[in-house]
Amino acid sequence: MGVGTQFHESFITTKIDSAVNWARKFSLFTYPFVTACCGIEYMSVACSHYDIARFGAEIPRFSPRQADLLLVVGTVNHKISPILRTVYEQMSEPKWVVAFGACASSGGFYQNYAVVQGIDRIIPVDTYIAGCPPRPEAVLDAIVELQNRIQDKGPSGVRGAINPLHEEEAKRLSKINPEQTKEKLLLSRS
Repeated sequence: MGVGTQFHESFITTKIDSAVNWARKFSLFTYPFVTACCGIEYMSVACSHYDIARFGAEIPRFSPRQADLLLVVGTVNHKISPILRTVYEQMSEPKWVVAFGACASSGGFYQNYAVVQGIDRIIPVDTYIAGCPPRPEAVLDAIVELQNRIQDKGPSGVRGAINPLHEEEAKRLSKINPEQTKEKLLLSRS
């Protein structure tokens, strides 16, 4: 936590950023954007056997204005991508995004014109979880990894993204219409 010197038994000094980041990492309010079969694995993470509550991410918030962690769980089609973008923009700062499963991370085995080949084309992503479907242990590992990043670096001020590479991506995405994708452009030429 970045604890400095200890004066007496009742005083401990630290940096305010370190204390705030410590509080943030254990109070993640999740917004599950569930669109496909990975939702079952997401539900199992919240059950008593794995218990995501141990990591401070227990209660899902179904209003983006009350959430700071967006879990994109499952396949995202081009038709739903503007809705995902709107949900992301409605979330308060700081905010983080986790791509849950192969379909959210890379389009999965759907290599066609209807599926977005990775949600990082729509919104910046902080953590990717591999697998189809991912194991609950992988989800917990991703939450712990995100918590470590939040503690070490905190929000970077770039739309909640921790990775500095997302700054360029956020600028690029702000100029592109979410419906205008490479796949649509290829289809429109024929």
